[in-house]
Amino acid sequence: MNFDIIMWHYENETRKQGHKIIAGIDEAGRGPLAGPVVAASVILPENCRVEGLNDSKKLSEKKRNLIFQIIQQKAVAIGIGITYENIIDQINILQAARAAMADSVSRLSCKPDFLLIDGNQKIPFIIPQLTIKKGDVLSASIAAASVIAKVTRDRMMLHYDGIYPQYGFSRHKGYGTQDHLKNISKFGPCKIHRKTFKGVKEYC
Repeated sequence: MNFDIIMWHYENETRKQGHKIIAGIDEAGRGPLAGPVVAASVILPENCRVEGLNDSKKLSEKKRNLIFQIIQQKAVAIGIGITYENIIDQINILQAARAAMADSVSRLSCKPDFLLIDGNQKIPFIIPQLTIKKGDVLSASIAAASVIAKVTRDRMMLHYDGIYPQYGFSRHKGYGTQDHLKNISKFGPCKIHRKTFKGVKEYC
């Protein structure tokens, strides 16, 4: 089956049910020990073609940045939601990711009438929604949201690298690499570390 047909299956089926404005939603940054979780909502034109679109984790950084620009040019609307590390520590990462997703929907310039969400967690929005496991490889809209969320978060971590260069955020983007863990033990956590996460809380 044609890859484009596969990627548009959920959108096409949803349109058959009468929904016209469909937003794909995904997040980046559940696993890191530092920095925010970032979610994106993306509304693409019907059957919009974005060459190379896929789950952001399957794309090289160069390819991700290129597709990020194409999505920005072609999307009907893009919304970005961010939950910062202090809130993550207060409400846990699952609830923080859901809050970022809901925030991203609220920031869309036009209101969707259906949501396609990566994973298995619906969000607190009075809009019909469908959760899709591995949605970032099964839905074009979710894949686009995956790229927007990932690139946005990576750029935030590059900014933080300039503020806290001792941790190497530009290399690992806050994930718990051996190098990152060694620097936490050496310098202690900084302001953007998630104080409730294993690998950080031991030094708080």
